Amino acid sequence: MRFLMAGGGTGGHVIPALAVARELRQRGHEVFFVGTDRGIEAKLVPAEGFELQRIDIGGLNQVSLRQKLITLLKLPFTTLGCVKFVRQSSAVFSMGGYVAGPPVMAAMLRRKPVVVMEPNAFPGFTNRLIGRFVTRALISFAAAEKYFPAGKTETTGLPVREEFFRIPAKPRGEVLHILITGGSQGARRLNQAVQQSWPLFRQAGFPVRLVHQCGSRSCEDLRGAFAASGLDGEVAPFIADMPAAFAAADLVVCRSGAGAVSELAAAGKPSILAPFPFAADDHQTRNAEAMEHAGAARLIRDAELTGERLFSAIRDLSQAPGALETMGQAARKLAKPGAARRAAEILEEVARY
Repeated sequence: MRFLMAGGGTGGHVIPALAVARELRQRGHEVFFVGTDRGIEAKLVPAEGFELQRIDIGGLNQVSLRQKLITLLKLPFTTLGCVKFVRQSSAVFSMGGYVAGPPVMAAMLRRKPVVVMEPNAFPGFTNRLIGRFVTRALISFAAAEKYFPAGKTETTGLPVREEFFRIPAKPRGEVLHILITGGSQGARRLNQAVQQSWPLFRQAGFPVRLVHQCGSRSCEDLRGAFAASGLDGEVAPFIADMPAAFAAADLVVCRSGAGAVSELAAAGKPSILAPFPFAADDHQTRNAEAMEHAGAARLIRDAELTGERLFSAIRDLSQAPGALETMGQAARKLAKPGAARRAAEILEEVARY
């Protein structure tokens, strides 16, 4: 069988699709991607040895009126251009995003099976648009189920590195180990709040070790200020071995993109989530709300994210008997191992009909 992988632009769309593509390849199938020259797929897909068919399309959500008009003009022609790719495929797998629009619509025109993976509690624009017409929908949160056909959804979660699932529960010691990460590029607002919290930890005599991945742009300044704070820990632009960093942490403070919350669930780690408020459709807030509702996290909205608010949340969780352990157990209940394997099985299943 030959499968078309649709979705690009960001790592959140491409990396899970690559995990499914690798699983399909191991099963003896041919796999190719449809993407653009501008997205991260142009770098990651060929590096993994997969074919990339390039199209020219832009976004419709959170873009200027001019960009919307350009995209709307291109959309029918790009969709028709994708028919030839769809004709060569047994089924289409979509992670959503604007890149997925034309090949998915072409698949529907050709009546080819479409399997979408929606990792957020609130589906992205493309998946909301085509959700009612897909063959199967693989979700991470129950809140997303209503956007897809009844009886066609399955909670598979998002593909996550196996190392996260192998992280054992960590016994609480006298010193609270906190991991702070704003992603590979860092998060300015989160960095500022963390820095503001340092003197509060110091003044309270709070036994804490802080490991902060802050991104490269402000690392030197933060590293110097942290050294002067007298607190234990380290500030780094990037953490290469994130599973090891998770394993050492009693609590994680981070944004709430789909990848982050999936890793928290896999590792069974309690968290304080500070959603990026300008994410498309505010999906990070929906993810954080779902995690908080499950008892796995505490939500601090970006507008409320200050050093004092962060310090208070950490102090309160630390002092409440069993709170962190209970949150970690709740997070682990949300974990879904084998997401890539299950996605491949479903693609094989729908392609046979």
